[in-house]
Amino acid sequence: MAIGRNILHLGVKELRGLARDPILVVLIVYAFTLSIYTASRAMPETLNRAAIAIVDEDQSPLSSRIILAFYPPYFATPKLISQRDMDVRMDAGLDTFALDIPPNFQRDLLAGRSPTLQLNIDATRMTQAFTGGGYVRSIVGSEVGEFLSRYRGSAPLPVDLVLRTRFNQELNRGWFGSITEIITSITMLALVLTGAALIREREHGTTEHLLVMPVTPAQIMISKIWSMGLVVLVASSISLVFIVKGVLAVPIQGSLALFMLGATLHIFATTCLGLVLATIAGSMPQFGLLLMLVLLPLQLLSGAVTPRESMPEIVQDIMLVAPNTHFVALAQSILFRGAGLDVVWPQFLALLAIGAAFFSISLWRFRRFLK
Repeated sequence: MAIGRNILHLGVKELRGLARDPILVVLIVYAFTLSIYTASRAMPETLNRAAIAIVDEDQSPLSSRIILAFYPPYFATPKLISQRDMDVRMDAGLDTFALDIPPNFQRDLLAGRSPTLQLNIDATRMTQAFTGGGYVRSIVGSEVGEFLSRYRGSAPLPVDLVLRTRFNQELNRGWFGSITEIITSITMLALVLTGAALIREREHGTTEHLLVMPVTPAQIMISKIWSMGLVVLVASSISLVFIVKGVLAVPIQGSLALFMLGATLHIFATTCLGLVLATIAGSMPQFGLLLMLVLLPLQLLSGAVTPRESMPEIVQDIMLVAPNTHFVALAQSILFRGAGLDVVWPQFLALLAIGAAFFSISLWRFRRFLK
């Protein structure tokens, strides 16, 4: 009973200390609201209202068909410009694509010659430039082929390919981006809040007060883990229900309770890792530098951004000791594919084992930190 009361009161003390830190409070609110919304809307993989300008030097029915083929949502309404303005507008960043249809284009095409179209692409807009060039070639080729065939249609294929898109039928990147940002925010804040809580003790000079109290290092550490973990868990659950499901209208396929259970295990392992980093750092700036060295690889190599199968095998093996590698797998399985415990239990066991290992390391480091 006494041990439980000590852990409870020390945890409440951490919550009060967090409430008096407006910077961390703002960070929590931002990470689970605006950051989630921004991640779901930024950098679409598909082309979206790309700016295109067209120089029509042919003024023929075929060139008119090509111009009318570019329309929202993939492209903005084309701007008809002169050849003199093409480079000027591209240099000014007004157009991502500039298509030049040369004189006598339709006549040369009907005569059996191979006229050349010029397409300028602003490659500084990397996402749209990468996919947009293929879109433009496909649209122009389709219009030219239909014009020469004198009818709209596609040649029959020797096989009938039926596409069935599962889990994200609309191919909406916003669904994937919002869930990924939830996972990233949980990992980031679990590291930041526990590390800041420990460093705050040192900077405020309250470490000595803890040493003279009838509490053990394990009780102090557990109090920081449960209090900061509870904040992250509550904030992520609220964000998942009101921001992801409510504002963004992302359909959640699986059990939220099962996901929160996995999030609890992940937060436990990550908060212990945050305590380890805090015992290594001597101040908050040093902790911030360590955080960048650890957080960026965790985010980029966990499978949240890039599939793990596309990474070198040695990277895949190393990242198996990272908790968010398993958390990303279980979160995507539960939230996207509606998986149950019979599917994600290996990730649960992995998180439990990694959490126990990090807890032992952090407790050893924490005892040395208090000496």
